[in-house]
Amino acid sequence: MPEAVQRILVADGDAIVAESMAEMIRRLGHEVAVATDGVAAVSLSRAARERADAGRAVLIIDPTTLDDGDRGLELLSAVQRADPGIVPVVVTGYGTIEQAVAAVRTGAADYLVKPVDESELRAAIDRAIARHLLVADRRRRRAGVRGPGELEILGDDARMQQVMEVVDAVARSRTTVLMNGESGTGKSMIARAIHCRSDRGVGPFVEIACGSIPETLLESELFGHVQGAFTGAIADKPGRFQAAHGGTLFLDEINSASAAMQLKLLRVLQERRFEPVGSSRSIEVDVRVVLASNQPLEQLVAEGRFRQDLYYRIAVVPIDLPPLRARRGDVVRLAEHFLAAKAAEADRLVTGFSEAALEAMVAYHWPGNVRELENIIERAVVLTRQTRIGVADLPPHVRGEPAAAADLAFGAGGLSKAAPATPPGALVWAPDPSAVRPLRDALEEPERLLILQALEAHEWNRQATAEALGINRTTLYKKMRQLGLDREAA
Repeated sequence: MPEAVQRILVADGDAIVAESMAEMIRRLGHEVAVATDGVAAVSLSRAARERADAGRAVLIIDPTTLDDGDRGLELLSAVQRADPGIVPVVVTGYGTIEQAVAAVRTGAADYLVKPVDESELRAAIDRAIARHLLVADRRRRRAGVRGPGELEILGDDARMQQVMEVVDAVARSRTTVLMNGESGTGKSMIARAIHCRSDRGVGPFVEIACGSIPETLLESELFGHVQGAFTGAIADKPGRFQAAHGGTLFLDEINSASAAMQLKLLRVLQERRFEPVGSSRSIEVDVRVVLASNQPLEQLVAEGRFRQDLYYRIAVVPIDLPPLRARRGDVVRLAEHFLAAKAAEADRLVTGFSEAALEAMVAYHWPGNVRELENIIERAVVLTRQTRIGVADLPPHVRGEPAAAADLAFGAGGLSKAAPATPPGALVWAPDPSAVRPLRDALEEPERLLILQALEAHEWNRQATAEALGINRTTLYKKMRQLGLDREAA
């Protein structure tokens, strides 16, 4: 399947047939919209195109049921005008050679005759998505825009240059790659770069963070399940390995996999076959696997927490990603890149940074690495009232102020930051009773900031955030509710 998830439009005047095809497509893991008349088909295509995304990838259409006579192909052309990137697949119950030729001339990638079985529909969708991706890639390159595997790889640090040399060397092979690095160093981006530079670049890139999925569900997510395999399994569901067939599967946080899951992964990597949960039928897949760990696997092997045979199987080509604090020379370039991207997304006229802001960012130690830098730039772009981001637009901890001191400062009275001669972080008392507020309120904001930073550093993975904060997940949930923390509000 050339892509893990694509937006697909089914247009058929027979609502039952349309929904049946849509259900087949959902089982393949794609997003589906259904139109049962020509006006709705054009409207849905135009709406998708006008959103921030790139519209829909594939149109499954029976023109003969949506309009009369030859005007069905006129409708096909109208949908393509509404969304120029869409690739049509014509499906009809009244197929003739003449109609097939006309459909292909109109831009259809395939011409199928009803009834269409799932395997036939899947193959047609795969070909159409591959064509959609190739056309989009050509347009992007003609416009001088780099692909997703190239866009984010910025920096002149010698270690990152070495990383990219390894990426280019291994991209066209099937060799398993293991990346090591702290959270936020760009492991997902490097995995996508390997995929995009490979012969599998037109195929799917499927990503899963093993640490974010409960152990009881991880096996089903990876290998799929059959109907009735467990409570709630109301239908067959393909797993990520099947979704990545013909492409690349990126397994992040592999260090969190249990011993039982490690054994299953070892077998799949060796044999390239597996059984869905609840099934005895083996499925063979053609998948290139890239893995990542945010903990040193050699140490986990020595401690008996990671299988030695699996480690040797996956560490064929190791790539170590340096933390951002070890490549401070790249901070400015990365910040400028994120500024351009975030300003465009937010439609804000923000064109640069003050010298003080740049100095503060270079001096900061970036525990959340590149991801933290991106989040902070996005925050500054949204909140600044200037055309250049100043040091005041950065969070207190980035500009060198202890969060508690900054948040407890009341100006002339109450608790305030000490004079420059006072040791960093020290507080002095200014006796103004009217400026005093309840201790609970004063301490709540620093706690909120700390939890928010941890959530953003771990991409709102609550299990990982709880572990990083040294609390259990239930406690984290309670604090998030108390402090009003949710992803949309943040």
